[in-house]
Amino acid sequence: MQQEGGFLMARQPKPTGLPEIVVRTRRAYFDCRFGQLHVRTAFPTTGGFDEQVTLFCLHDNGDSSRMFGGFLPLMADQRSVYAPDLPGCGESDPAPDPSVRDAASAVADLAADLRLRQIDLLGFQGGSKVCVELALAQPDLVRQLVLIGLPADERLSRISQPCLVWSIGDEHAASTRANSALLRNLTFVDAPQFSADLFAASPQVLAPQFAAFLNRKRSPREPV
Repeated sequence: MQQEGGFLMARQPKPTGLPEIVVRTRRAYFDCRFGQLHVRTAFPTTGGFDEQVTLFCLHDNGDSSRMFGGFLPLMADQRSVYAPDLPGCGESDPAPDPSVRDAASAVADLAADLRLRQIDLLGFQGGSKVCVELALAQPDLVRQLVLIGLPADERLSRISQPCLVWSIGDEHAASTRANSALLRNLTFVDAPQFSADLFAASPQVLAPQFAAFLNRKRSPREPV
């Protein structure tokens, strides 16, 4: 386990003289087994040939992808980023009997529709539950996880993917620290200076921290 008392190292600024990367943002609808998913997305206009693994961002219970509005373009200089409204939230159609498993299935349908062989997942609080569910159900699809707030789940010890867990200054801080101890491949960051509005208040700070984790080189023995 790797313990971090502060931020992960951010990416170094690009050398001067290089052209700025233009990020495109849009909204779209994709079909899933429960109807349609409304999705916010941002992606670089570099042709896609040198992109990093696509990132999916999953919101908290009762919220929507709107919470990631300012964050998506900041993450999209090197990768495509998708933030779906989970079934029954925002502008997405509901599942008949909403559950974490149904939400994970809808996200898997989105990845299949986009013909993605691997994805990284970022989950905020309730969205972290969906990340865990999908990582367990389809370990070959999910490469890495970034989790802000980690709910109790006795299956956490079965997750082999590298996980970055942030504990922020909210009511879930103590449980996040306790639950993260079950993860086998963990980088933990204690960040009590951030509150539940961190994606609206500090996207410029979060993006390089999360990108540094997602972009880092793995050791040869580290799971893919």
